[in-house]
Amino acid sequence: MSLAARLGLGEREMVSLVGGGGKSTLLFALGAELAAAGKRVLLTTTTKMGREQADWAAAICWSAETRCAVAALNRVSPVMLVTDGDGHKVTGPTPEIVDQLYASYAADYVIVEADGSRGMPLKAPAAHEPVIPAATTVVVIMMGIDAVGRPLAEVTHRVEEACRLTDLAVDHVMTPTDCVNVLLHEEGALRRCPASARVIVAITKVTTDSTRIAAEELSAIIATRRPDITPVVIPVL
Repeated sequence: MSLAARLGLGEREMVSLVGGGGKSTLLFALGAELAAAGKRVLLTTTTKMGREQADWAAAICWSAETRCAVAALNRVSPVMLVTDGDGHKVTGPTPEIVDQLYASYAADYVIVEADGSRGMPLKAPAAHEPVIPAATTVVVIMMGIDAVGRPLAEVTHRVEEACRLTDLAVDHVMTPTDCVNVLLHEEGALRRCPASARVIVAITKVTTDSTRIAAEELSAIIATRRPDITPVVIPVL
């Protein structure tokens, strides 16, 4: 099954990726898949991204002006839009500019890395996070299943926030229920999701029988607690 099918994407979407567990990998894999299907795809970030990751796109547009991104999309897809950077990190446009680009209909799909997690499989966002554009139609909250069975401090970005949200100790070994408590907390990523956006929890790194069982348990908890949120397993990431 394609990534777009797993995520239930329609003919035109703005997808914001938040949380942990492979956002950049999904950003570029989904972008390449949609571009191969003949779609015009704009990739960007509202936070920071590794410079070497941005190079995965077919083209990089270095500009804060929407017209430059539109011109690039008329030539090639997918286009990675960044505004500044150095040899290590790149930064992207403001959420307002991303909204303008989506409203312009220049792209069929706009895919945004709207959060950072420093490579951790689980993320408890700070007050200013994630940075989700208002026009987002699909929010994907990501989590690596390798967070299960390990201490909270080893698997979570912003450990202090995770402890505050869950009352767990830093050395607590995380269960599927504990992970769901972080993912779906009302003061977590959900508080910044646009009201009209569909919300998906994407569980990644499911490669063995034990991780499959853990992913099934986590999915069942989400389905029971929040039937309006769709759990999806993406084993390839």
